[in-house]
Amino acid sequence: MPSTASRPTSAPPRSAPGGTVPGVPGVPAVRRAPGVTGLLAAVRAQLRFAAPALLAYAAVRLTGLVALAFWAHRRHHGVWPILATRWDADWYLGIADHGYARQLGTAFDANNLAFFPLYPVLVKAVAALTPGSRATTGLVIAVVCSFLAAWGVHAVGSHLHGRRVGVLLTVLWAALPVGLVQWMGYTESLFTAFAAWALYAVLTGRLLWAASLASLAGLTRPTGVAVGAAVALTALLSLRRGFSARALAAAALAPAGWLAYVGWVGLRVGRWDGYFAVQRLWHNEWDGGAETVRRMREVLAQNSSPELFLVLVTVTLMAAVVLYALSAGDRQPLPLLVFTGVLLLIVLGSGGVYFPRARFLLPGFPLLLPPALHLARASRRFRTLVLTAAVLGSAYCGAYMALVWPSAP
Repeated sequence: MPSTASRPTSAPPRSAPGGTVPGVPGVPAVRRAPGVTGLLAAVRAQLRFAAPALLAYAAVRLTGLVALAFWAHRRHHGVWPILATRWDADWYLGIADHGYARQLGTAFDANNLAFFPLYPVLVKAVAALTPGSRATTGLVIAVVCSFLAAWGVHAVGSHLHGRRVGVLLTVLWAALPVGLVQWMGYTESLFTAFAAWALYAVLTGRLLWAASLASLAGLTRPTGVAVGAAVALTALLSLRRGFSARALAAAALAPAGWLAYVGWVGLRVGRWDGYFAVQRLWHNEWDGGAETVRRMREVLAQNSSPELFLVLVTVTLMAAVVLYALSAGDRQPLPLLVFTGVLLLIVLGSGGVYFPRARFLLPGFPLLLPPALHLARASRRFRTLVLTAAVLGSAYCGAYMALVWPSAP
């Protein structure tokens, strides 16, 4: 798909005073009422505007859940344990139950300080106030956050290119091959919600809101540094128009969550590079992409019968690079390019485990803007065929990932 094919002929106005909600073309304006009333009115207006995207998101993910349930029943597996208690979910539940390790240690793949704290803290706090187990609480939080993330994805797409592109972008994000993770006890949904709304806040000029959300993203996943970089750089570049204490504060706040956790781990284990030492125990060091290239060559050129899931991961990584090039060619706004660029550098440049990398790219929804733009101008028949194939493919890949692939997604 050439990049020129995905460039819109004209973008809708980013705001229309007196006619639309700022930053959301087509949403009727709500008279600004004082305090909470005005905020709630604006939220309701945006929620009505996003309703088609959220309903489409639910339909895609429910299709995947039905496929998983049917396949799991045939294999005599339960669905709930797969979604709520396995792999990384078990690590987060362990942190919620017992807290973090106090020493670095020497055992490989065993130190829970590699996992960022916001999600397990939320699980522990909400579980203390609600009935049910912490595993159930964690899964509910993930599902709720997935809808907040889908709403944010739609907000970014609609702000840049109109409502149709916003809906298509949301559907494409829901239908990613590893989209099942959005409804598992993992951090991807929470992180994507923070990232999407931080980017939307940047695009609509709300730097302090963006920085606050970026800081929370930095407490959620290691790749939160990508959100912090996008917001901080945007804030610093805005100083070219003149001094702004607000912009300086945003630039300082955006990476604060990530820096705070990395610094805390260093204090906890008694060495300045404590967090990076933990990552080395997880075989997760920066090597400039040498391990990624080696594994790609192994999967595509050396192994005569590679695992299907590893082929899927490899194709996803290669597609992400192509989509980033198309995004740059389409001149996406700088915050989006910085976010996805840093995310790609982290994922592709790591020497760590290979098989979860498609999941690591799940929050990079701006990479899907070029195909969303192309589909928005395609014929209805072509659009229906592509989206149907994506949804069914996602349902199959999700069930395969959970039930056949023996390792973590």
